[in-house]
Amino acid sequence: MLAVIGGSGLYSLSNLKITKEHVLDTPFGPPSDKVIEGVLEDKKILFLSRHGKGHRLLPHEVNYRANIFALKSLGATKVLSVSACGSLREKIKPGDLALVEQYFDHTRGNRKNSFFGDGIAAHVSTAKPACPALTQDVISAAKQANLEIHTGATYACVEGPRLGTRAESFFLKDSAKCDVVGMTNIPEVFLAREAQLAYCTLCLVTDYDCWMDDPAQHVTVEKFFEVYSQTVDKAKETLSALAKQELSETPEEISSALKFSILTADKNISAEQKQWLETLRA
Repeated sequence: MLAVIGGSGLYSLSNLKITKEHVLDTPFGPPSDKVIEGVLEDKKILFLSRHGKGHRLLPHEVNYRANIFALKSLGATKVLSVSACGSLREKIKPGDLALVEQYFDHTRGNRKNSFFGDGIAAHVSTAKPACPALTQDVISAAKQANLEIHTGATYACVEGPRLGTRAESFFLKDSAKCDVVGMTNIPEVFLAREAQLAYCTLCLVTDYDCWMDDPAQHVTVEKFFEVYSQTVDKAKETLSALAKQELSETPEEISSALKFSILTADKNISAEQKQWLETLRA
């Protein structure tokens, strides 16, 4: 089942026929909001607002572990993150859509970035963090909706909540070779891999961050929401087209990511830990 995580400005799906609302707690605390279960284009999906109703949570305050665990526990097998971002490339313009292939972690270590630790040692491969099968499905959906979409982007995740300096923008653009910048997809993407979920990011480009010489092109919250509100319909059209398709099978290296990743002997894992670990392994 497909789950959609909505970022800034996408707090609900107006064309989703809601069948159930799940108020959950998890072993990692409560998720950002209720998980909405519904039908989109005759396909059952889940929807979760990353920042919560009314946009209550800053990027570093989001309980990413609880969000991913909640979606997994409700039967999600694939996660599409819909996220706003700034562009670090002139060709990726405000108002465009972009699909992420790689992720660069420029956060500050303040986020709970793994389900593991506290007695369970595990190491999953994230060399190719975005699911190639789900990525191709989204590309196909955008094509069906007659929408252009940039592919192969590298997403830099910064800590926030402040907007970045020009020095940081140039570092991410020129030294780290990133294409877009946002505040939320890490650790979300890596937790999805630990939960054996296919994951990819559909970015809604709102600005040029602050690397351009023209200050009028620099990101502001006012401009962000102005462009985002004009772009979010493209994401909804892509989602509708995606829901009409048969989704591709998730590659085994993702759907069985934990098969050889856990180093701790089973006898040394507590009953409580085994319970949530069983959910991740399902």
